[in-house]
Amino acid sequence: KTLLMHLNYRQFLHYAEEPPDNILLITPNAGLTDQHLEEMRLSGIPCERFTAGESGLGLTLPDTVRVVEITKLTRNKKGGGESVDVESFEGRSLIFVDEGHKGAGDGKDSNLDKAWRPLRNRLADKGFTFEYSATFGQAIQASKSEDLAEEYGKAILFDYSYRHFYEDGYGKDFRILNLKNQTGEYTDLLLLGNLLSFHEQRRYYAAHRDALKPYKLTPPLWVFAGSSVNKERGDVLTVVSFLQRFLKNEAGWSVQTIEKLLRGETELRDGDDRDAFTGRFGYLKDGSPAREVFEDILWEVFHAGAGGALRVADIKGSEGELGLKVSGAERYFGLIYIGDTNAFKKLLEAGAPEVVVEEDAFAGGLFREVEEADSQVNVLIGAKKFIEGWSSWRVSNMGLLNIGKSEGSQIIQLFGRGVRLKGQDYSLKRSSFVGSPEDHPACIDLLETLNIFAVEANYMVEFRKYLEREGVDPGGYEEIPFPIHREEALIGEGLYVPAVPDGREFAENDYIVLDETEDIKVNLDLSIRTESMRMEDGGVSTVAAKAGRGRLIGNRYLSMLDWPRIHLDLLDYKDSKKFHNLRIPPDASRRIMTKHDPDASYNLIADDALFEPESFAGLAALQDAVRSILRKYVDRFYGVRQQRWDSENMVLRELTSEHPNFADYTVKIKTSEERLVEEVKALANRVDGDGDAGSLPNIHFDRHLYQPLLKDRGEEVKVSPPGLNESEEEFISALERYCRKENGGASGKDLFLLRNLTRSKGVGFFNTSGFYPDFILWVKSADGSQKVVFVEPHGMRNDDPPPHNEKVDLYLALRDLSDRIARRDGREVLLDSYIISATP
Repeated sequence: KTLLMHLNYRQFLHYAEEPPDNILLITPNAGLTDQHLEEMRLSGIPCERFTAGESGLGLTLPDTVRVVEITKLTRNKKGGGESVDVESFEGRSLIFVDEGHKGAGDGKDSNLDKAWRPLRNRLADKGFTFEYSATFGQAIQASKSEDLAEEYGKAILFDYSYRHFYEDGYGKDFRILNLKNQTGEYTDLLLLGNLLSFHEQRRYYAAHRDALKPYKLTPPLWVFAGSSVNKERGDVLTVVSFLQRFLKNEAGWSVQTIEKLLRGETELRDGDDRDAFTGRFGYLKDGSPAREVFEDILWEVFHAGAGGALRVADIKGSEGELGLKVSGAERYFGLIYIGDTNAFKKLLEAGAPEVVVEEDAFAGGLFREVEEADSQVNVLIGAKKFIEGWSSWRVSNMGLLNIGKSEGSQIIQLFGRGVRLKGQDYSLKRSSFVGSPEDHPACIDLLETLNIFAVEANYMVEFRKYLEREGVDPGGYEEIPFPIHREEALIGEGLYVPAVPDGREFAENDYIVLDETEDIKVNLDLSIRTESMRMEDGGVSTVAAKAGRGRLIGNRYLSMLDWPRIHLDLLDYKDSKKFHNLRIPPDASRRIMTKHDPDASYNLIADDALFEPESFAGLAALQDAVRSILRKYVDRFYGVRQQRWDSENMVLRELTSEHPNFADYTVKIKTSEERLVEEVKALANRVDGDGDAGSLPNIHFDRHLYQPLLKDRGEEVKVSPPGLNESEEEFISALERYCRKENGGASGKDLFLLRNLTRSKGVGFFNTSGFYPDFILWVKSADGSQKVVFVEPHGMRNDDPPPHNEKVDLYLALRDLSDRIARRDGREVLLDSYIISATP
């Protein structure tokens, strides 16, 4: 919403014939006002808080956004106070409204809705309003107003429903476990399952912190939301009592229950009458006894070396905050963030006397530190105080207690905070939608999944139905190990693969310095492309055009660039690519860019305005182009040097069934596909293991070195290593047709095929683009000689043409390697590679 709002602001001012007299952003509360002010400042948008007594006109900057809470708007104001009279905004107003459903009748307070809508409409009498909300649908449905539904139905500019958001890979995955009519012992069991799920995430994050840095993942946070606080059996008290029971571990309850949860032998049943925790906690099931898991939780979640009493401290320096720590521990592990802390402390003394209640006059506020990278707060408990006006990337586990249908819009907002994900390179996407699954750390989905555990949360029933109507399965996936069947007779035919000798790595054994001496030329195309269509006698014809030409940047403009900043950027880039054996001298960037024709290091295609900037903004664009050129150059330079090293050091090894390319599958199937789940389990457990894939989509080719070859089936079934895509499947089909046609001929050759996996498993070339061709094909002659061909069925629409494409040019390096090996070892093995274009 924020990105869209900032984009609308810039677009409106860019296209408007005249600037508006007023630009207002209306928020539902002071917390969101603060959040928007901070985000607009980060976006470079001039902004300020609007306060009572100001005039609507006379701004120092015409494009300044003034932010005000909707609760402060009034008409015909009398006297003082913080309210703002809408009549003070004269002229044409551009209005942005966050949480627009607040004025659309969300079923919470119809009197306020009736008051707010006329005020907003009055502000926009001579202007325009943009409204934003993730819950317009729920609000309009709750209002039961046909007029409102018709009004919004005609006015919506951008409708990106959750199904599209989810299926496009944005945000976290999720799992929902909702207990209905279960209380007492069952509630504590569910909450302990919630705690164990959270600990699994914390443990994984702690063990893989460095590997997770590129994914911008933050330390997991456990959030509880209830509908009541200061009631005798309120939801917040229920959570606090559970924490006390877990920490005390009386009669070994905590350890015994952890053991039941890990075995999936609890008394809680899901809708399919299975144990509610079947298939969970796979990362924790490493043989560790339950007692050890309990002690790990104490340290990782509660900052405690041992169990003990729970202490609740009133943070006197911050209103509404109660800190949580274990007796004997120095740090707070959690925070209760509510309104009336005094009333809740009295409730604690009456309902949970074993909990120690105290005051802390020295600690600073904990809530404002929750989002800090080094925050020690792992647990956040409250009612609805932090649902609005709070932005967090940390929420990974969520407990909901007694959330009714009336809180529908608010729970969707809380759910939205839980599924937020920065993603690799700020893609905002789950790693399964970025590159190949083999490129990412194993089990990373643990941190890219929001776990929701709900007790008596009636709205979650409705929410599940909503997700199902949207085409999203809320039940998640079941993971099934699926072994492959190795064709040992084919593998034993003496097939060779190139490999680097054990213990030798380019990055560890060769030290290189970036310079301009290599015969490298990178291509950067920033031309503006257009496409027009027109009707002709033969139908519709499409004409593509490109504006821009290739040339070099003049020294006059190169001298204006910030070269120290460019150098620092290249250092960051080479670190991100793990080119640890590459040194970049401070003057290397400039020497590369000033190398002239005919031996220039780059070819830049762009509009003339980029080459001859007339403003600081234009100069910044030119610097960005230079940065992109140099990054490409670093990739190519490193690749050339690595290929050279590989050629000098690679050896041929005979393929065995122990090669990492022979990797078993893991199949993830939607739990709703019960028949398919049971069938795949039965196939996976077959004693003969003949590679039968049953109903799983697969392609059979009897010259492939293992069976089955599974195909990609989209969201319903996920496969790791990934299944064949369309171009890979077509390649195998074409190869099979050819073999069938030529079988029995006089060639005297045998053919073998193997799927080549990606990083750390398959045979790869140069780290610059991490090229792992999809297949290895052997053609073996009767005289014992063989040709080893790396084949990549590959869409090339977005690729650079030769000689700028290292994937296409791989065949040159392989032929050179073949010559070296033949001279050194005398083996008649020819290495070659092909790109098979899947696009015209």
